[in-house]
Amino acid sequence: MFSIRASRWPLGLLCLLLLSACGAPPTGGQGTSTSTPKATPTPAAPTLAKALLRYSGHTGPVISIAWSPDGKSLVSGSDDGTVQVWNAQTGQRLWTTMVARYVSAVAWSPDGKKIAAGGFSGALAPLDPQTGRMLTTYSGQTGFIQGLAWSPDSTRLASGSQDGTVKVWDVATGTALLTYKGHTDGVERVSWSPDGTKIASASHDGTVQIWRAQTGAHLLTYSGNGAPVWEAVWSPDGKRIVSSTGALGNYPPVETNNSVKVWDSTTGQTLLSYTGNQGEVYALAWSHDGKEIASGGDDKTVQLWDAATGHLLLFYQGHTNTVFQAAWSPDGKTIASSSQDATVQVWQPTL
Repeated sequence: MFSIRASRWPLGLLCLLLLSACGAPPTGGQGTSTSTPKATPTPAAPTLAKALLRYSGHTGPVISIAWSPDGKSLVSGSDDGTVQVWNAQTGQRLWTTMVARYVSAVAWSPDGKKIAAGGFSGALAPLDPQTGRMLTTYSGQTGFIQGLAWSPDSTRLASGSQDGTVKVWDVATGTALLTYKGHTDGVERVSWSPDGTKIASASHDGTVQIWRAQTGAHLLTYSGNGAPVWEAVWSPDGKRIVSSTGALGNYPPVETNNSVKVWDSTTGQTLLSYTGNQGEVYALAWSHDGKEIASGGDDKTVQLWDAATGHLLLFYQGHTNTVFQAAWSPDGKTIASSSQDATVQVWQPTL
């Protein structure tokens, strides 16, 4: 693996210091299927995806990325403390802004008018996507901001922190509308439902929790991953959620610890377990039609697989270190992935 100063990294990414994965005891709580179907990659050799562009503007690991709504640009946040926006076709950097000692989350608003960036010690700010100018700052969370998600109408922003809270912000006023405190450990990622009524938060406490975005009322807890959850993303139709797992701490080894789970967002029933990635999985992204899922992590690959069957369709192996995030372009023709190797790579998921 690699050596880093623990004080610079949020709890979720400190798992990379471990030399082996650990698991979690089976749980039978709400939303956990007692008989989990398991899907493994097809034995036939999958297609190897082709790289279109490698962006190397950062000097440290690239933790988070997001596409502009028009698909012309990408924003990336890095351990080097900067947020950078660059042309997705040419790789030309348009601007760079120093936001915090460490930037762990970026998100481009659906209306294209703002970029949110969060990181070290609760730093959180909306930026002008044309210039990188910091428009204001939000305060109220004390831990690393690990997850950011805009509401579909771009009026609210959800931020998940290592202090265990999720805040929902009114973007126009910069005030916190509510604080969700349902987790018992740091929040790694947040995801807004497509209809804008619910939020899913993935936590180091081993759960994904679904709650109402307007009131914070808890709706469902999913414990099927059985270990710290690094990512949770709604399907485009809002009917399913995919979440990924890793091992840390005192969990005993279990076979399915590093699997990816697809589950029903209403009942919490596990629909599919994908175990194609070797090691912990941090990056998850749905295709726009909801038929395919991209997953990446410790094994340095991004794998594209059928969301209904778990069959491996193709994989991308251009990175030389852990993959932290993946994102489909708005037109669905390319995928961008960011890595510990300090690059963002754009590639074509053509079958």
